[in-house]
Amino acid sequence: MSPEIKEDLGDFIEAAGLLKYDPEAISRIYRGNPKRLLNRLWETLIPIGLFLLGTISSKLLGLLNNATEAKKKAKELADLLVELGPAFIKAGQALSTRPDIIPVVVLEELSQLQDQLPGFNSDLAMACIEDDLEIPIKDLFETLEKEPISAASLGQVHRGRLKTGEDVAVKVQRPGLREQITLDLYIVRNIAIWLNKYIKLIRSDLVALIDELGTRVFEEMDYLNEANNAEKFKTLHKDNTNIAVPEIYRHATSRRVLTMEWIDGVKLTNIQAVKNLGINPDKMIEIGVNCSLKQLLEHGFFHADPHPGNLLALKDGRLCYLDFGMMSEVSKQSRTGLIKAVVHLVNRSFGKLSEDFVSLGFLSEEVDLKPIIPAFETVFSTALNVGVSKMDFKSVTDDLSGVMYKFPFKVPPYYALIIRSLITLEGIALSVDPNFKILGAAYPYFARRLMEDEDPELRESLKEMLFDGELFRWSRLEDLMTSAANQAELDIEKLLDQVVDFLFSKNGGMLRQELVEAMIKRIDALGWYTMKRINTKLTKIFKSKALQDKDNESLFLQLEPIKELIKIIKNLPGFKIELIIKKIPRLISEPEGRRMGINVAKGITERSVVRLVRIAAAAQQ
Repeated sequence: MSPEIKEDLGDFIEAAGLLKYDPEAISRIYRGNPKRLLNRLWETLIPIGLFLLGTISSKLLGLLNNATEAKKKAKELADLLVELGPAFIKAGQALSTRPDIIPVVVLEELSQLQDQLPGFNSDLAMACIEDDLEIPIKDLFETLEKEPISAASLGQVHRGRLKTGEDVAVKVQRPGLREQITLDLYIVRNIAIWLNKYIKLIRSDLVALIDELGTRVFEEMDYLNEANNAEKFKTLHKDNTNIAVPEIYRHATSRRVLTMEWIDGVKLTNIQAVKNLGINPDKMIEIGVNCSLKQLLEHGFFHADPHPGNLLALKDGRLCYLDFGMMSEVSKQSRTGLIKAVVHLVNRSFGKLSEDFVSLGFLSEEVDLKPIIPAFETVFSTALNVGVSKMDFKSVTDDLSGVMYKFPFKVPPYYALIIRSLITLEGIALSVDPNFKILGAAYPYFARRLMEDEDPELRESLKEMLFDGELFRWSRLEDLMTSAANQAELDIEKLLDQVVDFLFSKNGGMLRQELVEAMIKRIDALGWYTMKRINTKLTKIFKSKALQDKDNESLFLQLEPIKELIKIIKNLPGFKIELIIKKIPRLISEPEGRRMGINVAKGITERSVVRLVRIAAAAQQ
C-alpha cells in the first residue's frame, strides 16, 4: 500500500472514530493531511465562490432590489447547498431559523430545504448492518428488504422482520458519513471564522452557530442517542392515549443502525387517506398542536423536526411520532419566560415584551430597548387587532424576522428550533385546513396553563392579565376561562381552586378588596331593606330604592364579583353551582378570609353610623 493511501486511510479512520463533535480534534486531523482537504475545498469553494460572485454582481447591478430576482437567487443558494452534501444541507436548515443573520427572502427558501438524497448501494447497506451489529443478517432477521423505502442525508430505511416475528424499520447510516461531515464542518467553520473576522456587518457569532450545528449533527449521527430520545419521549407521553411512539429493539441497534417497530400509518398531509381511516384530519392536527405545546411548555423536551414524514395518523385514532434524531430542550426558566411573553403580547405591553426578549437571551442587557418597542408595536398591533385566534403566525414571524435582522438580536438555538417546529406543524395543518391559525389553536393551552399553573412567576403574569392598574377586568378573565374551556383536559374544579388560590395570594389583594366592598354594600342593603319592612314609616323618610330579594340563592352568591364569575363559567362543560358552594367553607377558613370578614364588619359599622347620623338629621327637619 502506497504512503499516500495509508495517509488517506489513517485520516479516514481517525475521523470515523470521533463520537462527539470536537472542533479542535477535527482541525488537528485535517491540518495534518491537507490532500483530502484540498480536494474537498476544490469541490466546495469553487461553486460557492461562483455563487458569491454572481450575487455580488447582481447586487451591484441593482437586480436584487427586484423581489422576483432576489427570490430566484435565494432558490439558487438552496439548490447549491443540496448539491454540496449533508453538512451543507444541515447548515442551510440551521440558517433558515436565524432571522438575525439571514434576510427574510433567503429564510423562506432555506426553510424549504428537503433533507432527502438518493439511497446508496443496497449491498453496502447490508454489509454495514452486519458490521455494526456484529451478527449475520440471517441470524437476526427473518426477512430484510434490500431496497430502501426512503433515504435522507444521513441514512436510509429498510423494511424487515425480526426472527422473533416483529415487523421493523431498520435505519442504516451512509458509509463514510462521519468522515464527510467532519471534513465539511471543518471547511464551513473556517469560512465562518473568516466571515466573523472580515465581514463586520454580521453581528452573530457564526463560529458558535457552526459549533452548535456540529454538536447537533453528531447527536443525529449517533443512533443510540436517537434510541434514548425515542424512549424518553415515549415515557413522557405514556399517559397520553392519543400519542404513539414506535418500540426500539435494542439488541438490533447500534451507533449506525437503528431498528424500531414498523408503523402502518398515513401522512397527515394525505387528507383523503386519513379520512378513509375514519379519522377527522382536524382532530389529528388538534392532537399534534396540543402535544407540541406540552413538549415545549411542560416537558421542555421537544421534537424539532415534525415534518409530514415524521407524523402519521394511525387507524386507531392515535398520532404517531417518528425520527427522534433532532430533539431539543427548553429550560423551565425559558418556558415560563415564553408564557410571560405571550401575556405581554396579548396585553400589548410592548415595553415589557422587549424586556422578555432580554431575559430570554435574544438581546443583551446593554441594548437600548427604546427603538425596539415601537418596532414591536408596528409588527404586532395589526395582528392583535384581528385577535389572537386569527393571527397569522407565519406573517408575524416574517415581520419579526425583519426586526431581528435590523436590530442587534441574537437568536438562542432553542428558539430557532421552536420556530422551525411550529412553522413546520402549521404548514402540515394548513394542508388540512387552509384557515388554520396555530396561535389560535395554541392560545387555549396558554390560557389553561396560566389559570392552573402554580409557578409564582405565572401567578404574577395572571395578575398582569386580569388587572388594568387597580381595575379588575372581568372580560379578560372571561376570555381566559372561555379559551381554557376549549382544552379537553380542563378540570373545572381545579380551575376554581386556582381562582381561590389567586384570591388569597399576595397578588389577589385588589380582588379581595373588591369582594369586601361588594359584601359591605350587599349586607348594608339587605339590612336597610329589612328595616324598611319592619317600619313602614321609615319608607317616607328614606328614598332608597327597594332591593329585589332572591330566597333561593345564598348571600354569598349574590355578591357582584361572584355573580360575574358564575356568569363566566356557567356555560363551561361540567359546571354545576355546587362547585362554587363547595368552596365557601375554604373561603371562610382562610386567614385572609377571616381578615376580609373583619373588614366587612368594620365597613358595615361605619355605614351604619353614617346612616344613623343621616336619620337623626332627617328626623330633626
